[in-house]
Amino acid sequence: MRKFVRVNWIYILVGLGIVLLYFVRLYHLTILPVFADEAIYIRWSQIMSAESTLRFLPLSDGKQPLFMWILMFYVRRMSDPLVAGRLLSVASGFGTMIGVFAVSYLLFKNKIASLIASLIYVLSPFSFFFDRLSLVDSFLAMFGVWTLFFAILTAKTKRLDFAMITGFALGGALLTKTPALFMSLLVPTVWILSDCPKDKKKLLSHLFHLSILLIPTYLIAYGLYNILRLGPNFNLISSRNEDYVFPISHLWLNPKDPFIFHIEEIFKDWFIKMGPWPILFIWLLGYLAGLKKYWKELLLLTAWFLFPVLVQSEYAKVFTVRYILYTLPPVFIISGLGSLNKNRYIKILYYVFLVIFAGTAIFFDCRLLTNPDKANLPSSERSGYLEEWTAGTGIYEVASFIKNEHIANPNEKIVVGTEGYFGTLPDGLQIYLNNIPNVTVIGTGLDFNDVPNELKVSFNSGTKTYLVVNSSRLKIKPGDFSSKGLKVVATYKKADRREKDTHEYKWYGPFDTFYFFEIESPSKLGI
Repeated sequence: MRKFVRVNWIYILVGLGIVLLYFVRLYHLTILPVFADEAIYIRWSQIMSAESTLRFLPLSDGKQPLFMWILMFYVRRMSDPLVAGRLLSVASGFGTMIGVFAVSYLLFKNKIASLIASLIYVLSPFSFFFDRLSLVDSFLAMFGVWTLFFAILTAKTKRLDFAMITGFALGGALLTKTPALFMSLLVPTVWILSDCPKDKKKLLSHLFHLSILLIPTYLIAYGLYNILRLGPNFNLISSRNEDYVFPISHLWLNPKDPFIFHIEEIFKDWFIKMGPWPILFIWLLGYLAGLKKYWKELLLLTAWFLFPVLVQSEYAKVFTVRYILYTLPPVFIISGLGSLNKNRYIKILYYVFLVIFAGTAIFFDCRLLTNPDKANLPSSERSGYLEEWTAGTGIYEVASFIKNEHIANPNEKIVVGTEGYFGTLPDGLQIYLNNIPNVTVIGTGLDFNDVPNELKVSFNSGTKTYLVVNSSRLKIKPGDFSSKGLKVVATYKKADRREKDTHEYKWYGPFDTFYFFEIESPSKLGI
């Protein structure tokens, strides 16, 4: 051990520095408002933790539950459930970072290339953004990179134990999210790295041995996946998938749409903004460095990135940046390979682009840490996480207000009506108020022209009643609030909308506002 430390102390120090840099992700962890899917996943975890018969609750929406299974063990022990959920993603991203280093070193046996690949992962806004959100995508990326690592070890060593561990990693991915199917299909591609004998008889024996090792991998992986059959609504996984993808026939009926649009979006928008753009050059220079000596490794890594991206681009009805997150570790690994360039000038060029990448990425990451509104996010991400109804701006503040009301009058019942029935609201409020028995949060619908009947009944019965709603769902003009029995307690402005016609939003202007109303009227509200 002493000899190892003495020989590798520089690499150890650099590695520790990268680890410390990674955990900058913990700073201002809740600066982004709760996102719709985050609210759902955290709420499911709370319910599953409280009621053992509902451990398969995510299946009701066709979602695999592993992320929620982990989260449910500690979410109720933390004061802020959003922090609890996002910590799990931070831990997942750390596992992915270690996996990127492990796969890179396994393939190229070079500490510098592996450390650079890890550094690129740590700095890239792709990973920096999603490792700080309570979403399953970071979890899936972690299982994906470790499935690749142990599949490569299995191909190189032909050992049963590695084949079994590959099965557990793949099983974890399958229990996390449906795109793990791509990993399942790609596992045999690692055979390209095995030492194939030239003799035909020995080659057949070699391939047969590798094929046999696939059996424990798939048995374990799909054995774990079939645990989901113990819960109700297992069939909804496949039926809900149909809501997000086109049928197979789409390939020959209309292959260009949305394929071309998605490919252009990925490489002309997402990689330019969240790569950020210098990664395209260091990625290319990574190919140049390894094309002769490591062409098999590059082919494997390219397949693990490109195959899922191409298929999803062709078939995905809904496509956002986080849907390609699990495909990116191979990109980071190849990008680290540029440090092995033999040509002096190309190597200098590589490090110039690496420095530019680090500078632009750090600038972007600092914006995410301190002022996300100013970060140059792609339109789909900015809209979903900052601008529209899916962004939970103001929810934490409303929950704190309700908690203080309860503390001041612990025996008083409080009803809070929200827009919608599922998602950012009411789940976003329920994650904070779930343990207060005298507070009831109920969804009341969309597009409000009047106070919902449920809230009128609550107010007329003498219960303190509130309504929270986004201006985009509110059809009552501000001048008419009082006549409708609505008193504005607080308003919370969301980020300015980009690239949209402001006339679409009528009198509310080019941004959404989160309204917190108390139901209050000089006379009883009519129903």
